Amino acid sequence: MTDRYAVIGNPIGHSKSPMIHAAFAKTAGHHIEYLALEAPLDGFAGKIDEFIQSGGAGLNITAPFKQDAFAYATELSERARLAGAVNAMKFEGDRRIADNFDGIGLTNDIQHNLGYRIKDRRLLLLGAGGAARGAMMPFLEEQPAEIVLANRSVAKAEELRAQYNAQGRITALGYESLKAAGPFDLVINATSASLHGAELPIPRESFAKAALAYDLVYGKGLTPFLRAAKQAGVERIADGVGMLVEQAAEAFAWWRGVRPQTGPLITKMTIPLD
Repeated sequence: MTDRYAVIGNPIGHSKSPMIHAAFAKTAGHHIEYLALEAPLDGFAGKIDEFIQSGGAGLNITAPFKQDAFAYATELSERARLAGAVNAMKFEGDRRIADNFDGIGLTNDIQHNLGYRIKDRRLLLLGAGGAARGAMMPFLEEQPAEIVLANRSVAKAEELRAQYNAQGRITALGYESLKAAGPFDLVINATSASLHGAELPIPRESFAKAALAYDLVYGKGLTPFLRAAKQAGVERIADGVGMLVEQAAEAFAWWRGVRPQTGPLITKMTIPLD
């Protein structure tokens, strides 16, 4: 019987995961079935129960169900527990095993694909929601000089800072305080602003000339955040396509025991940022 996997979200029609995992399976010589499942906003658990009963072996989780998956799991990795969110699951009997590969996918893309070292760099992370939470532990493991969390709600940024404060130098502040805090070597937009074409109140002073500006949103071209970085003189910009492929590769390896090559697929999926 062919192993069955899926990505679940709402909406889900835009997802690249079926294409990515089909490519991974082909290069690995594995035969799998990979579906896109759209669950009702109040029907996550029921949809997963159906999927498991139909032979489902593993699952990727995207918005808005990462917290639902956290609650549904019977076993959580340390990454998922700290993030309070899950983006991958596998099912073994009654076990619902969960992990979060978003952060490791991001750090792999930045360091391995883009060749930009995180160690000893000043890092500005915009946002304090699920995407930022998933990135914190992998970032701290790379030993940056400092992580500054900027968010419209300073209280939310402070809550995230307090959770990880023992593991590194972390500062929480509002956007209005950024001008005095810069410049930064690595600036990452982990907000949803680029999904809606919205601008963020980031001053030019936040961007070091040799910085890398990275937007987690992918496939949108030159987003307002990346445009602001270019206008500030930033030499390197990137969107989240590499993170998308890298986190998928981590899930595939977790499920199948083989980590696929990611470079060719990232190159194929990358669109010009202009």
